Amino acid sequence: MRSEQEVNEAIERYADTVQRLCMIHLKNYADTEDIFQTVFLKYALSSVSFESKEHEKSWFIRVTANACKDLLKSFFRSRTVSLEEVAGQPALLPPDHREVLEAVLALPAKYKDVVYLHYYEGYTAPQISRILGKNVNTVYTLLTRAKQLLRKRLGGDDDA
Repeated sequence: MRSEQEVNEAIERYADTVQRLCMIHLKNYADTEDIFQTVFLKYALSSVSFESKEHEKSWFIRVTANACKDLLKSFFRSRTVSLEEVAGQPALLPPDHREVLEAVLALPAKYKDVVYLHYYEGYTAPQISRILGKNVNTVYTLLTRAKQLLRKRLGGDDDA
């Protein structure tokens, strides 16, 4: 079990990452808060020792993604509010960023993780492959296909 100080430091370092990843997967603030608590509770109760800060961050990303997937598979998930109802709430992002975020959220599930980790967290394809347990070439393929889908949706250049 970790000390209160360790947990507080981890929350300061990884709170934004965990919340953003949850919102990408769940599109629901209440579920995001639940998973946020679950992830940091797992951290507080775990005795895993990390080799580096990057290893620790990867652990948080992996635990968050798995917790989101578990929630999405749960029976109770079918009884939640739709994205259209949430979309009516005031936006926290400027309109130009919101359009891009909505396009990313509209991507099929297999693309969301790689797009988030690459563009929002700055990970390279080899790093993403280790985090997600996928082949490096698979990550490159997913990124390429996601970019094509985003170009179609946002009306970008075909040469980019």
